[in-house]
Amino acid sequence: MITAKSSPGFDLPASEWVVSHASKVVPGGRVLDYACGHGRHALWLASQGFNVVAVDKDVEVLEGLAEKARIFSLPIVTQAIDLEENIWKFSDSEYVEAFDGLVATNYLYRPVLLQLPKLLKKQGVLIYETFAVGNEAFGKPSNPNFLLQPNELLSFSSNMKILAYEDLQIQSPKQACIQRICAVPLQSKT
Repeated sequence: MITAKSSPGFDLPASEWVVSHASKVVPGGRVLDYACGHGRHALWLASQGFNVVAVDKDVEVLEGLAEKARIFSLPIVTQAIDLEENIWKFSDSEYVEAFDGLVATNYLYRPVLLQLPKLLKKQGVLIYETFAVGNEAFGKPSNPNFLLQPNELLSFSSNMKILAYEDLQIQSPKQACIQRICAVPLQSKT
């Protein structure tokens, strides 16, 4: 079994934030690892019994992730999508309200931020963590386009119930300023 402290072939463990909030997702649920990179969260989530769809634009890293999923018999489907050039058509996408959970870490593209909750089922859980202003003191990313402003995650999640939120400086796996949120869509009254 893959633990939070290890992912096959990777030096970085799954994010403590993801690990601590994944239990809020329905057991065995379908989880989207958005901008998955090398797939450390996809691998960990799948090892915990979730069915994972991992999307990223890097075909080569997705092929590596798919191979690891095959070797470890993990339920991961990969899909190459340029998340900035080929933004999903959320209104008519097969993915609208398709996921029990959505994980995104170390990625920020503001035009799609407001759309992410639309990919969740009514009880779906958004687990999001990325760099914030102040991180420029520790290296990359330092471009303000890739750093959240104070309370920015709270402002984009106005149609969600906030289960947990932090805006802080962390020391591990490397020193960084981050914001992170765990939230579920608000239920309509009808």
